Amino acid sequence: MTTADLGKNPSEVSAMFDQVSVGYDRTNALLSGGNSVLWRLATVKALQLKPGERVLDVAAGTGTSAKALAKTGAEVVALDFSPGMVAEGRKRNPDIEFVEGDAEALPFPPASFDAVTISFGLRNVNNPHVALGEMYRVLKPGGRILICEFSHPPAPLMKAGYKGYMKYVMPAVTALSSTHQDAYRYLMDSISDWPEQSVLSQWMRGAGFTRVAYRNLSGGIVALHRATSPEDSKVRESIGKRRQRPASPSTSSTPLPATDQT
Repeated sequence: MTTADLGKNPSEVSAMFDQVSVGYDRTNALLSGGNSVLWRLATVKALQLKPGERVLDVAAGTGTSAKALAKTGAEVVALDFSPGMVAEGRKRNPDIEFVEGDAEALPFPPASFDAVTISFGLRNVNNPHVALGEMYRVLKPGGRILICEFSHPPAPLMKAGYKGYMKYVMPAVTALSSTHQDAYRYLMDSISDWPEQSVLSQWMRGAGFTRVAYRNLSGGIVALHRATSPEDSKVRESIGKRRQRPASPSTSSTPLPATDQT
């Protein structure tokens, strides 16, 4: 089996997800103890979609989240860079538009969507900063972004329990429910390696988003990060000029105080 490492070579990650596409949703439901349904509902609710709005679901996989989004009456475009995931998604959800594409080079013109969401996919992207910039680009002024991603529980007891789950329980569950255990070993490593909530908030501000905030779910095992694309033309012009300048490497991983938690 093709197994990606934390270098996140796009072709290796794509091939790995191709091979787990058929049983991916079932295994994830087991690993989350059923909480994946609650996290999905929280994501849909937080986006506050209106009928007729156009929403892009990045790293959509087989379309489980896209299906939930479509129930709001919004027009959903589901994008994934794994051909196997896209093929399985089209089979399961023929009424949803699936597009094979890269989060770092979204195949859409600027200001194409009222909302963009990505669930449990940003940490699999080779360069999350580029992907965030692309999501900013395709959002309309005033559009919303919602990122649902694994995170780090702030409470010491919860953090210790979660580490124990990742070390002992998760490998046992994947051994019983999946024939591709190496893929889920990558999953565990990618979760551990992912930055804390405040760092992702900083990355979103760096991409140009405003009104950045996050809310912990399940004690911080997962966090919902939300933000808005600014409407003011002068603010957008200023952000555009700032993004054209090279970013300072000294600020790429500096955590911010978690005062924006809601």
